[in-house]
Amino acid sequence: MSSLLVAPRALRWLHRTILLGAGALALLLALPAQAVPMFARETGQPCVACHIGGFGPQLTPFGRQFKLDGYRLDVHNGWDTHVSMMAIESFTATRKGQPTPPASGFKDNDNSELQQVSLFYGGRLADHWGMLGQVTYSQNGGLLGWDNTDVRYTHNYTLGNGMGGVFGLSFNNNPTVSDVFQTAPAWMYPYTTDDLGYPPPATPAIMGGFEQQVAGMTAYTMFDGNWYAEAGFYRTLSTALLNRLNAGFNGRIVGAAPYARVAYTRSVGSGDVEVGGFYFDARQGQIGSDARGNPISIPGPYNAYRDLGLDASYQFLGSGRNIFTCNGLWVNEEQTLNGTYSRGGSSNLRNTVDAVQLNGSYWFDNTYGVQMAVFRDGGTADPVLYASRTGSPTTQGSMLEVDYNPFGKSTSWHQPWVNLRLGLQYIYYTLFDGAARNYDGAGRNAHDNNTLYGYVWVAF
Repeated sequence: MSSLLVAPRALRWLHRTILLGAGALALLLALPAQAVPMFARETGQPCVACHIGGFGPQLTPFGRQFKLDGYRLDVHNGWDTHVSMMAIESFTATRKGQPTPPASGFKDNDNSELQQVSLFYGGRLADHWGMLGQVTYSQNGGLLGWDNTDVRYTHNYTLGNGMGGVFGLSFNNNPTVSDVFQTAPAWMYPYTTDDLGYPPPATPAIMGGFEQQVAGMTAYTMFDGNWYAEAGFYRTLSTALLNRLNAGFNGRIVGAAPYARVAYTRSVGSGDVEVGGFYFDARQGQIGSDARGNPISIPGPYNAYRDLGLDASYQFLGSGRNIFTCNGLWVNEEQTLNGTYSRGGSSNLRNTVDAVQLNGSYWFDNTYGVQMAVFRDGGTADPVLYASRTGSPTTQGSMLEVDYNPFGKSTSWHQPWVNLRLGLQYIYYTLFDGAARNYDGAGRNAHDNNTLYGYVWVAF
């Protein structure tokens, strides 16, 4: 019965949100012409020149080159080419109410939320320098904080044989955020999803474990338009600074964490293919709390996480009328839990964590989209670390999403000033915490966590 009630609840939310969105859209249209998506204004191109589906973050070949060149194609000049904003209003409903509310100020089910309001600054800074930076407010937590930031130095080069490419340095705050392919963990599907449902109990550290908590420098090159390589290292910012930035803190990186990435891409007919791999190796210290409850580093043994990943992708762009994409990512993490084990937080000193995802999308005229994915997150059973009936983190399922972009393509009304997406996503679990039924020992089944997520996404 509870699953049948999800649709009416979502329809009521969607009706209210469309009315609010219409009001917000009317307000946006009344703003001066300077309030436009900054890169569309900078390049003189519509959003779909760089992004599949208009909103991305899937990049077209043009979009990848724009990022590799440091966001610096300044066809137009002015402060208005450097500033942009976006907002996402969402609704989340699980098949069965959660045992406790997912966050302060929310119910155990059927939650609407101002999920994200972001301010972006980017574009050309100086000769060879460009950036994309973001700050974000979320109703969940009620904080304005530092988000993904990528500052680049770039330079083109030519070798004696006439071949060449682009070389650059990226200063960023999230491993893989500098990547240009949508198999990278920072940019992989889902491109937006609920933050009030059920996250998987375990994922590799490279898949968000250090986002916005670190400062890193990587050097990269795209050679001959086919070979991509990137390498660098990351260190944790001070906890005092992270607290001021509202960036969160999961533990200090001991020393520096090396990161490396290689990929090969080439055009195939009216599309392109990519295959590649990742490497990330972090030693993470333990955390405690200060007198105010803020997380701080504490001395003691550290945990070690070594991640290896393989990825592949394909895009068919054709004439832009019918677009197909597919992406695959596999990551294996070897863990040595010296810190956690010594404090009684795990049964095993050594564990593994694996993540696999396959996803595909179809877009008609960059207006109507269908996106699908299957996923599996698993690893070594550890009854203490994963406090469930099975002691296993294995969680698997599938996702289906339908999207509609009434505004945001090259021929849209008031393009590029008006960009709007309506999306509806459903997550279906077949396993959660290692079991299909009674995974928590209290009668909760994997299907009870099935999640309906609807959203309205506005950018200008």
